[in-house]
Amino acid sequence: MGKQRYGAGIWHFATYVDRYATDGYGPARSLIEMIDLAGQVDDLSVVDINYPFVDPSLSLDTVDAALKRNGLSVIGITPEIYTRQFMRGAFTNPDAGIRRLANEMCNDAANVVRRFGADYVKLWPGQDGWDYPFQVDHKKLWQMSVEGVAELAGQNPDLKFVIEYKPREPRAHMSYDSVARTLLGIERMGVPNVGILLDFGHSLYGGESPADAAQLAIDHGRLFGMDVNDNFRGWDDDLIAGSVHPIELFEFFYTLRKNGWEGVWQLDQFPFREDSVAAANSAIGFLKAVERALDKLDFAEMQDAQDRQDAVTALRLAREALFSSY
Repeated sequence: MGKQRYGAGIWHFATYVDRYATDGYGPARSLIEMIDLAGQVDDLSVVDINYPFVDPSLSLDTVDAALKRNGLSVIGITPEIYTRQFMRGAFTNPDAGIRRLANEMCNDAANVVRRFGADYVKLWPGQDGWDYPFQVDHKKLWQMSVEGVAELAGQNPDLKFVIEYKPREPRAHMSYDSVARTLLGIERMGVPNVGILLDFGHSLYGGESPADAAQLAIDHGRLFGMDVNDNFRGWDDDLIAGSVHPIELFEFFYTLRKNGWEGVWQLDQFPFREDSVAAANSAIGFLKAVERALDKLDFAEMQDAQDRQDAVTALRLAREALFSSY
């Protein structure tokens, strides 16, 4: 296997607000400032960038120059189809004009992917879903969810689109809420260029086993990307990767290695109160330990233990490999 690449969503280096600290946890940062911070992280080589840019006057050439100055490339472009104008949905909005706006924004993002030579357009339709019983016609909502993404894929057959599923937030129920439902939607689309971006924390938060979710997506040939973080399973806390569930994170990466899946190991963390560079370095340091542990782990012995469903032996093998590698 080649040298492992590490990445991060550029929002990792933003400053944040919540419903309590509405004045934010620090001064606002520009995209260029975020890129410069990302460039300070050890071994970080790629970033996922939101689009459109907050500063509409910011040119792609200026962003490209900042990326090159920091030795970074772009893995994905994430169109912001989850902001206030899409409060009733992007692909599922009852207003056909807003649905068209979402399509246009995603097509614009596709052109930015081409400009930067990125891997994919990342779709996180966070406002597509519902909040109350009887609020929506479920058949129509699901049909619009599927057809909206399929239309984009058909308009851009040269590019990959990845759906990042999540059980809830900001909607109480999101259309793409699990690995199984997302796979069902993708299969219904019948297109080759739509896959899943599996967020480890979303899988935890949704009550899944991230390793099992990864295996299911791989078995269907649809695991196009992944990112990691951590949480306490009750909310999408976006904590430093490995801080709460190190063994499950190790099992997740074991599953990727076992299947020969190669791709960027990407961070999707929100260090509200922590130094963003330090938080990224902490996570990547742990991910490197995971790499070393995978190199140490006896895969044949692990397979034998799993074939016997011998939890005690399997856990001993995993713990010995992981905890001796940090």
